[in-house]
Amino acid sequence: MKPIQQQDVQRELETFMNQDVYLHLETTNGAYASHFNEKFFSAGAYIRNGLVRFSRGQITGEGPYRIGLKMDLGWIYAEGLTDWELTDNGQLLLAGHDHDGKLAVALELSHEPF
Repeated sequence: MKPIQQQDVQRELETFMNQDVYLHLETTNGAYASHFNEKFFSAGAYIRNGLVRFSRGQITGEGPYRIGLKMDLGWIYAEGLTDWELTDNGQLLLAGHDHDGKLAVALELSHEPF
């Protein structure tokens, strides 16, 4: 993965608009951290291969970045994104890594299931 270049990511987001695409979205603040500190409150969210259609995709911020995907009945939103890549299969992979390099958020789009 490489650091996000906002214009490049925006261009790639737009290639997924107005069509059915597969979404992977997850957040974590360290699901295993409670093994080391029982007082640590662990939270996260996960969806894989959710079939979605969005009419607007927008990346904003100055880094870490935010991406919003506007659907007919609401929004999908990811914040804290720092890195990205486009795979040979055309999958758009975005991730947010903390100061220690650990994954905090992932947003991925694909024309085929993950």
